[in-house]
Amino acid sequence: MPSDPNRKIDIECDVAVIGAGTAGLAAERSARRAGARTLLIDDRFAGTTCASVGCMPSKLLIAAANVAHGIHGAPQFGIHADKVTIDGKAVMNRVRTLRDEFVSSARESIEDLPDGAKLKGKAKFINRDRLEVAGKIVHARSVVIATGSSPSIPETFDGMNNILTNETVFELDDLPSSLAVIGAGPLGLELAQAFSRLGVEVIVFDEGDAVAALKDEDIARTLRGLLEREFAIHLGVKVRASQTGQTIELAWSGESDGKKRFTHVLVAAGRLPNLQDLNLASAGLDLDEHGTPAFDRRTMQCGQSSIFLAGDCDADVPVLHEASAEGAIAGNNAARHPDIRPSKRSTPLAITFTDPPSASIGAPASEDTIVGVADFSDQGRAKVEAKNAGMIRIYADETGKLTGAAMAAPQGEHLAHLVAWAIEDGLTAMQLLDKPFYHPTYEEGLRSALRQICSQSQVSFGPDRDEGSVPGV
Repeated sequence: MPSDPNRKIDIECDVAVIGAGTAGLAAERSARRAGARTLLIDDRFAGTTCASVGCMPSKLLIAAANVAHGIHGAPQFGIHADKVTIDGKAVMNRVRTLRDEFVSSARESIEDLPDGAKLKGKAKFINRDRLEVAGKIVHARSVVIATGSSPSIPETFDGMNNILTNETVFELDDLPSSLAVIGAGPLGLELAQAFSRLGVEVIVFDEGDAVAALKDEDIARTLRGLLEREFAIHLGVKVRASQTGQTIELAWSGESDGKKRFTHVLVAAGRLPNLQDLNLASAGLDLDEHGTPAFDRRTMQCGQSSIFLAGDCDADVPVLHEASAEGAIAGNNAARHPDIRPSKRSTPLAITFTDPPSASIGAPASEDTIVGVADFSDQGRAKVEAKNAGMIRIYADETGKLTGAAMAAPQGEHLAHLVAWAIEDGLTAMQLLDKPFYHPTYEEGLRSALRQICSQSQVSFGPDRDEGSVPGV
C-alpha cells in the first residue's frame, strides 16, 4: 500500500544520501562541506564494498598467492626451498582478520558524522523530495542515490550449494579443493589466479570473448596466453550445471566442449545496481531498459530533477576512484541545486590485479590512432626479475599527443598510472620521452613505444635526441 504523501514529516534535511559506501560517504562529505544539512541513510552501515568484499580482501588473497608463487619459482634463481606447504585455513583467516581492520577503519568515518546525520533503514521514494525510512518520513531538498550493486547470479545455479560470490568467498574457512569461476572479467581472473597459485584446481568460463574487460584485442590475447600458463580459460561457452551431493558438475559447449565436477563455483558474472527497492516510479525519473535512471556524467544529475546518482548503482564505471569522484560531484551539486555545475572527469583508468597486471587507460584506439608497442619479453629489468613477458600499446593522435593505452605487463599497475597522468596533463610522446628514465627500471620499457609514436607522428627527433636505446631496456 503506497505511503500517504501528505503524511507528517519526521526529518528535514537539505541533502539525503541513500547508501553509505564509497560513493555515499563522498557525497555526504561533499554536500556537508558545501554547507548543506545532510542525512546519510543505510540499512546496515556495514562498511564499503571495497573494504568488506571487494578491493582489500581480494588483494589480501592475491598477496598470499604471490608469496606461494614466488617460492615455486625460486629454483630458476638457483634457490631451492623445502616443499611448499599451504595452510588454507591460515590463509583465509589472515584475509578476514586484516579485512575486518579495513572495514573498521571505514566505519570510523561513519561514526564521526555529526549527531542526527545518519539514519538506519531502507529508503524508498514517496515522491521526488520525500523518502520513507524505517517508518519515518524524510523531506529532502535533494537526494543522492548511492546504493551500490550486488552480484548477478545466473538462474542455472539457483538453489545449489557451494555457489560463491565476492560477498561470500572470503568467508570460506579453508581453500576449496576445486573451483569453477564463471566470468573472465577483472574480479573473476584476479581470484582465479590467486586460488590457482594457492594450489586450487581452477577453470574459468565466460560466454563472451573478452578477458579483463580489455578492448584492445592484442593485449587481451597476450593476457589470456599468460594466464593460461597457470589455469584454463574457456571463452565463448555456454555452461549448464547440476548438483550431486556437495559437488557441482558443469558441462560447457561453444568454443570448447567439456564436462567436469567442482567442489565450488565462484560466480563473477557482473553486478546489478541496487535500485529495485527504492520505488523509483514515485520519483518520476526517466529509466533505461535496465531500470537505471538516466543521468549526466558531468553533474551526476538525473534529468532536470533534484535527484543525483553516484557509484556502482549507476552501472557506469564500477571502480573505487570513480565512485568517490562521482560521490563528490553528486554531493556538491545536490547541495547547490538548482545551481548545477559540470565537473571535468579524470582520465579513465581501469586496472586488473592479475600477474602480470592489465590496464586500460584513456580512450580506446580508433582507425586514425597512432600506436606504439613495447614488448616486455626482452625488457632488461623484467629479465632480471624473471618476469619478461607481456606487452604495452600506447595510443596517440597525429600530433603525438597521448590519448590512451592498454597493457598486460609486469608492474603494469604502476606504468598505467604514469601513462594516465601523462594523458591527464596533455603530454605528447616526445614530452614524456623528455622525462628522466632511470636504468634499469620497468619504466624504461615505455620508451620504445613512445619512440614509435614519435616516428609516426608529425614530429621528428631533434639532433640532440638519442634515438637508440640501452641494450635490454
